Amino acid sequence: MVEAAEGAAPDPSEALDLGDFIEALGRLRLWAGAPSYRALAKAVGPTLKPPQVLAHTTIGDLFQTRRRRLDIDLVTATVRALGLGEPAAARWRAACVRVQAQVRSGEVADAARQLPADLATFTGREEPLRALADAVDAAPHQGRTVVISAIEGMGGVGKTALAVHLAHRLVAAGRFAETQLYVNLRGFDPEREPADPAEILGTFLRQLGVPAKQVPHGVDERAAMFRNRMAGRQALVLLDDAADEKQVRDLIPAGPSCLVLITSRRSLAAVDGATLFPLEVFSRAEATALLERIVGAERVAAEAAAAARIVELCGCLPLAVALAAGRLRSRPAWTLAYMADRLRGDVADATALGSRTLRDVFDLSYRGLPPQAQRVFRLLGRHPGVEYTAPAVAALADITAHEADTLLELLQDEYLLQQKTPGRYELHDLLRGFAAQAASAAEHTDEGDAAVGRLGWWFLHSAYNAAKAVDTPDLPAPNRPSEHPPMAFASYDEALAWFGQEWHNLIAVQRAARDLELHEVVWQLAVAQKFAAALHYHFADSVAAHEHAVDAARALGDRAVEARVTGGLGLALRFLGRLDEAERRYREAHAILGELGDWVRMGPVLLNLGEVSCDRKDYEQAIAAYTLALDVFERSGAIGGRGTAYRLLGCIHQDTGDLDQAERYFMLSMQDNRTVTEAARADGTKVGDRRGRASLLAHLAAVYLARGEVDRAVRGYGEAVGLARSLGDKYLLADASDGWGQALQAAGRHPQAQAAWTEALTLFTDIGHDRAASIRRRLHDVQHT
Repeated sequence: MVEAAEGAAPDPSEALDLGDFIEALGRLRLWAGAPSYRALAKAVGPTLKPPQVLAHTTIGDLFQTRRRRLDIDLVTATVRALGLGEPAAARWRAACVRVQAQVRSGEVADAARQLPADLATFTGREEPLRALADAVDAAPHQGRTVVISAIEGMGGVGKTALAVHLAHRLVAAGRFAETQLYVNLRGFDPEREPADPAEILGTFLRQLGVPAKQVPHGVDERAAMFRNRMAGRQALVLLDDAADEKQVRDLIPAGPSCLVLITSRRSLAAVDGATLFPLEVFSRAEATALLERIVGAERVAAEAAAAARIVELCGCLPLAVALAAGRLRSRPAWTLAYMADRLRGDVADATALGSRTLRDVFDLSYRGLPPQAQRVFRLLGRHPGVEYTAPAVAALADITAHEADTLLELLQDEYLLQQKTPGRYELHDLLRGFAAQAASAAEHTDEGDAAVGRLGWWFLHSAYNAAKAVDTPDLPAPNRPSEHPPMAFASYDEALAWFGQEWHNLIAVQRAARDLELHEVVWQLAVAQKFAAALHYHFADSVAAHEHAVDAARALGDRAVEARVTGGLGLALRFLGRLDEAERRYREAHAILGELGDWVRMGPVLLNLGEVSCDRKDYEQAIAAYTLALDVFERSGAIGGRGTAYRLLGCIHQDTGDLDQAERYFMLSMQDNRTVTEAARADGTKVGDRRGRASLLAHLAAVYLARGEVDRAVRGYGEAVGLARSLGDKYLLADASDGWGQALQAAGRHPQAQAAWTEALTLFTDIGHDRAASIRRRLHDVQHT
C-alpha cells in the first residue's frame, strides 16, 4: 500500500461521467504521492483474484481519459493500493459502476462544481489573496470581457494551493457559485504529456450538461460551444499547471461574468488580457506558521531557534517547508534540531516524503528547457557568486552577451531565475543547489571547470579596467587576454559602483580560481581590488584575498609577485589595527625585495613600516623609515612616492605640534601631487593621485585651524569634502567632514557644523570606525548646550 499525502482524498461521487471519474482517479494518485505505474502494478497484481503479474502499461491505461470502459475490479484494487480503506474503496467501485452506466445510456448530470478540496494546512498569503481579490472586484469597472488572473512562480512555491484557496473563498462569499470548473493541465507532469485542450473542452462541455454524443469533434467547434455555454454564467474556471499560453487559449470563456484563474511555473505574459501575479516564497513568519500548522505549535515553540533554522534552510519555499514538516510529524522521536542538522546535508534528500521530493519538482522545470538553456542553468550552478549579469554569463557559458541575455530572460520566464535589480539575476538557494548537482554530474565536470576559468579571467580584466578608472596606483595589467569582452568604464563613479555591485562576486570568483589553481587570476584579482577594498572599507575581505594571493605567488615560484602581495597583505592588516602582523608581513616583503635587489619597490614598503611606527606613536622610528624611503624615491625618480613620504612626514610634525614644518612638508607633497597628476593627464596609461590630494587638503586645513586661520580652514576642508565625495572614499569623506564641522563651529556657523558632523557620524558608523563614538558625544554636547 502506498503512503498517502496530506489533505482529503478526491470524492468519486462528484464525478459527472467516465472522463471525470478518470480525472478523479488521477488526482487520487497524486494525493497518494504520485507512485509510478510500475510500483502500482507490483502492488495491485497480487491482490487480484486470481493474483496476476500486471504490466505497468495496464495500470497506466486506467488513467487515460480517452478510455470508454474500465475494469471495475482493477479500479477497486488500484484505489486500495493507493491507500484507501474498504469503505472508501466501495464508494469508488459504486461511482465506477454509475459512470460506466451513463456511457451506455448517453446520460450526463448538469452539475459543474469541480473545485478540489481546500488544503487544511493553507496559511499566510494574505497580501496576494488581497491583490487577486482586488483584481476581481476591479474588473467590472474596467470593461473587461473576462477576468483572467495568472498566478506564476517556481515549482513548489504554492501556486495551486493559493488558487484553490482563493476560489473557495470567493465561492463561500457567494461569488461564482453557479459554476466552478477545474482541470489539471499537466504542464509539468513527469509521466504524462500535457493535457490536450480538445479533451479538456470535451470534459468541460459534459460537465456543463452537453450529452456526450452532442460534443463536437474539432477543438475550434468545442471552444465555440464552450464559450456559448458559459455565456451569462457566474462561473469560475481554474486552469492548473499550464504548460504555456497556447494550451489555455481555447479554455478561456468570453463572458464578463466569468473568472479564470491560471497557475503555471512559466510566464503567461502572452495571454491576452491576463493580470500576472508572480508568487514569491513565504516570508519567515508565513513559513514558520506552516511549520506550526503541520508539526504543532507547542513543538515548534519548544525549539524556536531550530524551527528558524529549518525555515531558513528550506529557503522559505512552501513545498520544502511542508515536506520537512511532514517528515517531522511522521517521526515524533525527532527533534527539530535533529531535522535542521539533516537539512544541512541535502535539503532535497532530507525532505523526501514517500515519492514526493524537491529534486523531482525542480527536475520537471529543468527538463522542459531547450538544451542551450539547460546548459546555462547548469553552469550557473558552477558560478561561485550569487548574482549574475549577462556579460558575466556570456563568459561563463562561452556565448555572446546577447545570447546570454536572451537565455537569462528565458530562465526568468520559466521561474528558474529571479531579478530583484534590473540586469542582475539570482537563483533561489534550493535551485542553486539543484543546478550545482546537475553541473557536478560526471559528464559535465570538465565543462564546469572551463566555465569557471573563463569567468575568472573575465572578472580579472573587468576589475583591472575598474581599478584603473578609480586611480589605483602601481596596477599590473593581466598577462593573458580575456576570451570575452570585459566591462569598460567611462567614469570614476561608474567603476566604483561596479566594484560595489560585484564585490561579493569578486571574492567568490577568487576563491573558485584558487580551488582550480588559477594562480595568475588569484594574485592579480587581489591587487586589482586592493584600492577598492580601501574605498569601501572591506579590509577583512582584502586580508583573505591577499592571503590567497601569497599562496598563489608561492605556487608560481614568483618572488617579485610574492613581495608585492605580501606588502598588500600587510596594508590590509594595518587598516584592521593588527599592527604586529602587519609589521611582520612588511618585513617579509622588505627581505624578499632585498634578495631581488629591487630598490624601487622597497620605497613603498619602507613607508608602510613607517606608518606602523606612526600608529604606535613611535615618531622617531617612523621618521627614520620615511627618510630612508625618501632617499630611495630620490634615487629612483619616483615622484609620487616622494610626495607620499613628504605627506607622511608632515603628519608627524602636525601631530607633534610643529605646524610650520608640517605645512612645509604638506606643500612639498602637494607640488609632487600636481606633477604626478599632470603626467597622468599627458599619458593615458597612468593614473593620478586624487585621493592623496584630498588627504593633503584636509591636513593643510587642520594646520590652518590650529593656527586660528578659521576662514582658510573652512575653505580647505570644504574643498577636501567635495573631492572626497567625488571619489566615493568613505573614510576620507568622514575625516574631512569631521574637520569641516570643527572649522564651521569655530566660525560660528553652528547648524552647518552639526550637519557636517552628522554626515561624518553616519559614515564612520557605516564603516565601523571607532571615531563614531567621539563624534556622537560631540554632537550630543553641542545640541544640549
